[in-house]
Amino acid sequence: MENQPSIEMPRYKCHKIVHALKIKEMISLIDGIYIRPVEAGYAPFIVSEEWAIKHNPKVDGYYVVYDDGYKSFSPAKAFEEGYTRI
Repeated sequence: MENQPSIEMPRYKCHKIVHALKIKEMISLIDGIYIRPVEAGYAPFIVSEEWAIKHNPKVDGYYVVYDDGYKSFSPAKAFEEGYTRI
């Protein structure tokens, strides 16, 4: 067993600005996942099967795109506690 730290690990606060849409519905397709966002005015979109396997998205979580183009998923609780809409 590895040694356990004797003090609390350093804490960090997020200061990134991201683009995100809350997931209302997901439908499995042959080669990906069809995602319908909660927010009005945004068209449904498809993510690859590889992305879905890697990120394991869930309804009510957030599809997140960072400034460098990296696409990710965040559970609702974690996202809503860490980000405020601007």
